[in-house]
Amino acid sequence: MKSSQRLVLAAIFGYALTSAVAQTAGLPNPFFAMDTAVRDLRELDTVKELGYAGIGWRLDAPEKLAEAMAQLKKRDLKLFAIYTGANLSRDKLTWNNQLDAAITALKGSGAALWLPVGSGTFKKSARDGDAVAVKGLQQLADKAAASGLRVALYPHTGMWIESVQDAVRVAWQVNRKNLGVTFNLCHSLMLGEEMRIPALLNEAAPYLFFVTINGADTGAAGGSWNRLIQPLGQGSFDVVAVLRKLRELRYQGPIGLQGYGVGLPPKENLTRSMEAWKKLSARAVAW
Repeated sequence: MKSSQRLVLAAIFGYALTSAVAQTAGLPNPFFAMDTAVRDLRELDTVKELGYAGIGWRLDAPEKLAEAMAQLKKRDLKLFAIYTGANLSRDKLTWNNQLDAAITALKGSGAALWLPVGSGTFKKSARDGDAVAVKGLQQLADKAAASGLRVALYPHTGMWIESVQDAVRVAWQVNRKNLGVTFNLCHSLMLGEEMRIPALLNEAAPYLFFVTINGADTGAAGGSWNRLIQPLGQGSFDVVAVLRKLRELRYQGPIGLQGYGVGLPPKENLTRSMEAWKKLSARAVAW
């Protein structure tokens, strides 16, 4: 074989090898299914088989949380977060009366409290609620820290902490190492922040504990959730651009699959979304 032919073959082999790596290698972030995508603990076998790192779950009685953790441990899955809300009034921040017992039950799990904050007193994003909220969140963060837990503010459309900017503003004032923020793609898109997402992630980076993603359409701000929450891999919005930005920021924290309102059976949505995650994640590192 001539040397020129060997060089051509080597180049082809090298390209094929690089392509194969690009198809299989992806981001190092743990990818987990939120409770909106996993509706029942009986679906944990599917979660494990498909390669998810674990789940986010919802607040429940301590004995039920203990059972959930036992089921997860049996399958070598992680509990990433427990979703529970808080309410801000003129005088104080209050949370579900089961939460204190849940914090004790979750001790040692390494889970976070996923906390949307609403208010019937203060308008959305209103800074005049900051002082009361900060005091309450400091108390909650300290309770969580005693059990080795974190608190992640969860921006939610229509609530007092509506945007990731609100969450960052409050987290900075709370000034607790175990309190940070979540970037929720669907809520950011609903608020019309599509073009600002890279800048918002820059701002959130020092406090970023979680990111949640899903398929979505571009230009759907203020529209219906069925355009803004689709199975991962569907819709016209470029999720890869978000993943590349996270890589640029060296974010290695968990990324959750949002499944609220998706009409598919959970197993089908989880399967499609995991297939999409592998492809999107590989594309995010292949540039």
